[in-house]
Amino acid sequence: MTEKPRFSVVIPCFNEARYLADALLSLQKQDFDGLYEVIVVDNNCTDETAAIALELGARVVTEPVAGVCNARQRGTETARGAIVVSADADTVYDRDWLSRIDEGFRRDASVVAVVGPCRYADGPRWGRHYGRMLFGAVHGVYRLTGRAVYASATNIAFRRDAWTGYDTRLTQGGDELDQLRRLRGKGRVVYDHGNPTYTSGRRLDRGLAYNLFVTLPVHYLLTYAVNRVAGRRVLGSAPAFRETTPQFEAEAAR
Repeated sequence: MTEKPRFSVVIPCFNEARYLADALLSLQKQDFDGLYEVIVVDNNCTDETAAIALELGARVVTEPVAGVCNARQRGTETARGAIVVSADADTVYDRDWLSRIDEGFRRDASVVAVVGPCRYADGPRWGRHYGRMLFGAVHGVYRLTGRAVYASATNIAFRRDAWTGYDTRLTQGGDELDQLRRLRGKGRVVYDHGNPTYTSGRRLDRGLAYNLFVTLPVHYLLTYAVNRVAGRRVLGSAPAFRETTPQFEAEAAR
């Protein structure tokens, strides 16, 4: 009988050929000494995403219904690991990322999820400060209350047996805010501020004003709230960002 992996790392992809190799190579270099698998979900890609994933040893599954929640749902359904890790294609990971997640689970059997921050690895300077301020606030709330109020979808690990599914009626926010809400309802969620991921700043290319007054309030908060209250997809996904060059390194690679 084949031994099952400890972790299944799920990466949803829509035309991520320019970024995916960096993400997969950083996952190959993990110092975690147990078994883990990487699942790339082909969500209607028309580029070389699937070929790159297969070449670098990932397992590829397809999800024809567009949307990040649909893609993560499909990837988690096919996961063989006891713990599923939500990751992203435009993000790189320190060598001890999975090891630290593993430690978080092993410290307390009541823990159903271990989550963490992300940092922008490139892009405008204001974006890097914005990311640090956002997760600094999340960390402060966690230290005061023990409640993980937010986590990046690049950095959410949860026990497969505590998972209740993704709400596929949702778009952006559904794989972060809604999934975190569901996990908190199942048990203790640990926030590890010292285990960040490093993501592309391509979403910041349209400038500070666009991100403060369009991306955050409209594409993220309003869309999430309206779709959840309506119980269906009233507002669609934010536009995909594929313009920038992906060559970046983890700024604190170990």
